[in-house]
Amino acid sequence: MFPCAVRGLVRAARSGIPIETWRLRGVGGTHWAGRSVGASAYPRTTSLISSTKWGSYGGSQGSRKRGFIITAAAFSLFSKLFDHEKEDKITESEEKIIYLLKKAKLGIMKGEFDEAEDILHQALHLGQESDSKRAIIYTYDLMANLAFFRGRLDDAVKLFKITMVYMLDRGVKQNENSFIEISLKLACIYAAQNQYDLAVAGFQFCILNLTEKLNTDEELRDLAEEEKSNTRLLLGLCLDSYGRYLMSKEKFADAQAVYEKALKICKEEQGELHPQTITLMNDLATVLEAQGHHDEAFDQVSQALELAKKTEHTDQHVVQTNLAMILMHKGPKYLEQAEQNFKEALKQAQEKKDPASIEYILDGLSELNRNMKGR
Repeated sequence: MFPCAVRGLVRAARSGIPIETWRLRGVGGTHWAGRSVGASAYPRTTSLISSTKWGSYGGSQGSRKRGFIITAAAFSLFSKLFDHEKEDKITESEEKIIYLLKKAKLGIMKGEFDEAEDILHQALHLGQESDSKRAIIYTYDLMANLAFFRGRLDDAVKLFKITMVYMLDRGVKQNENSFIEISLKLACIYAAQNQYDLAVAGFQFCILNLTEKLNTDEELRDLAEEEKSNTRLLLGLCLDSYGRYLMSKEKFADAQAVYEKALKICKEEQGELHPQTITLMNDLATVLEAQGHHDEAFDQVSQALELAKKTEHTDQHVVQTNLAMILMHKGPKYLEQAEQNFKEALKQAQEKKDPASIEYILDGLSELNRNMKGR
């Protein structure tokens, strides 16, 4: 869950009270400082693009295989926690823990989950024995990610909450990127579990806190330029994740507003030619199309396709498929154009051996043929 009464959260976790029963209290705005967290916990409505590439928060292409992917972001948390108090020297015990954690990370990357779990328990024991709170925090965070990779979402939630409790006890603020990072992961898990209220509370907590952090003069003065940019990228990722969740719930107008904000940030921070910019333009076209705004959707996806061709975007065939769908819905005089785009997209999908897209395109062509016969 997400902090409502911070000390209450700590007490609840320690006393075994299920934090899931709590509800978010509005927290006036404030991360997620990591390398890559993709959040695609829910199906896209008509778009097949599932990649998320938010710069240093860039996502994983593997989100089609699992609802959403949490990857290297967790792996960067430990170093950031050690940076939190730079005057603290790394102890001999912590050096041993770091070695174990690197072994565990390698095991996770190789799919050796049982071995990685055993190593993490060794690391946790060492951390508790040496009373290294920062080592304990990182170990729990990595345990949570491992639980997620194994599909043990309830365990992942509990472990992420324990991580948050230790972070708060250590003095990490709720508006720090590392804390928001975990909050976003929880929101995505709740979305995957279809816990609507908790998912929405989580996404909104992340967005409100980051927005206020970026809009507060005092906060901005304390942020280095790189950190400011990372915070904006994180906000963009949170907006993107929330937009996809809203789209999956068919709240298209709300999703549109969220996507527009995410797209603005992406263009400003990463440029028009960045893969994520193209993905977001495609997704915005999707929600516009779902609301019947065919002309606006056509303009948006046409721009996306032009940029996808220019940059050789890996999902160019998906964008072109969406253009074909929109043309088909615009009316009879656009059906030939739709057919041409479907066929070009199908050829690309076959070359890339993308069975999901091939099936989707063939369904589109079948619908197109019915429309042509009915003219």
